[in-house]
Amino acid sequence: MAASASATTMLLKYPTICGVPNNESSSCSPKDNHLNVSQQQNNNNPLLKFRTQPTKLVANAVASPVFPASSTTTSSPSSSSINQLVHEFDPKIPPEDAFTPPSSWYTEPAFYSHELDRIFYKGWQVAGISDQIKEKNQYFTGTLGNVEYVVSRDGEGKVHAFHNVCTHRASILACGSGKKSCFVCPYHGWVFGMDGDLTKATQTTDAQTFDPKEYGLKPLKVAVWGPFVLISLDKTLPESDVGTEWLGSSAEDVKAHAFDPSLKFIHRSEFPMECNWKVFSDNYLDSSYHVPYAHKYYATELDFDTYDTQTIGKVVIQRVGSNTNRPDGFDRLGEKAFYAFTYPNFAVERYGPWMTTMHVQPIAQRKCKLVVDYYIEDSLLDNKDYIEKGIAINDNVQKEDKVLCESVQKGLETPAYRSGRYVMPIEKGIHHFHCWLHQILK
Repeated sequence: MAASASATTMLLKYPTICGVPNNESSSCSPKDNHLNVSQQQNNNNPLLKFRTQPTKLVANAVASPVFPASSTTTSSPSSSSINQLVHEFDPKIPPEDAFTPPSSWYTEPAFYSHELDRIFYKGWQVAGISDQIKEKNQYFTGTLGNVEYVVSRDGEGKVHAFHNVCTHRASILACGSGKKSCFVCPYHGWVFGMDGDLTKATQTTDAQTFDPKEYGLKPLKVAVWGPFVLISLDKTLPESDVGTEWLGSSAEDVKAHAFDPSLKFIHRSEFPMECNWKVFSDNYLDSSYHVPYAHKYYATELDFDTYDTQTIGKVVIQRVGSNTNRPDGFDRLGEKAFYAFTYPNFAVERYGPWMTTMHVQPIAQRKCKLVVDYYIEDSLLDNKDYIEKGIAINDNVQKEDKVLCESVQKGLETPAYRSGRYVMPIEKGIHHFHCWLHQILK
């Protein structure tokens, strides 16, 4: 990969999986490359009727059906049984004497469903990065639990987020990321604007009557905060101060490290893992307890005597100085490293000329995916060797963590393990995370 390649170029290369090309020439009509839809303006009659000959919207004052509100709640056992699982961990016990949460928190499908409803379908969640929708008509897709979403920037420059589901027959609408002037459903060719409006319903007849506004894509709340794109299923969430709502009092500290205009996105690595998402979060929050034993090269880069961990609200911030006596002399970390992990599943890391973000995405009760995005100061964009070596070192750390996390998941699923203990103070970040989980899930 050329170091000077833009973020837009790299993200547009992502393959699609549903047969809809992610390029600017994507047709907005099943038959041609033009959006052959004319809208008759009628302020007195908002209810419109679709026709096929010609393909346009025609006014017709007929009542449209009422659709039930969409819901992301998953079926699960009684709340009392879930509550019992939650309260098997006691946050009131001092961490020196406390047991870790039971293995059922990591292995029970009903508990995972409860987490989706109480954690991931509330508040702001990271969806992607702003470079993915830097230009008009760009979009990207993603998954949050059982929610498929698409984020787009329309032709006017406004950012939108929707459930990525066609309102006709529930087909997934868009795939991957790219640039196009509209979304065409691969199933029956229904066409939606980048603003989510339904603009064409193919093969409809004069007898078909409905309000097209009722068939637009289902919206999600969306916000852009610096390099990050956030979404939320919570319609009551305030939008006045997204950073503070997301990160609390740590927002300014994270902003000071992440909102650097010299940083340019250069690469994305993905690591599917056969483990519960919390196994990786626990691993990240152990203040490098495991690093000397599991990450031999990474351990040579750190001065462990300077390691400091702070717990602030729903954020754990770890700072550590670098080791000046590196065996190979390669300077990746600079003088010190800054790691901010925001509950439940996102980290911002700043070290030397680099910024990396770590996003562990829940997929199923024992499956997750780690997405690592790399940024570097623009003065080093042409230093291909430095970039490739830096990425290779960090990717290798994630590969080593993948092995560790999958091993832990297997151990959690055996009858030999129920709960463990905290080693304090080095594991105070993990204990703080578990207390937060208890508070949210109870």
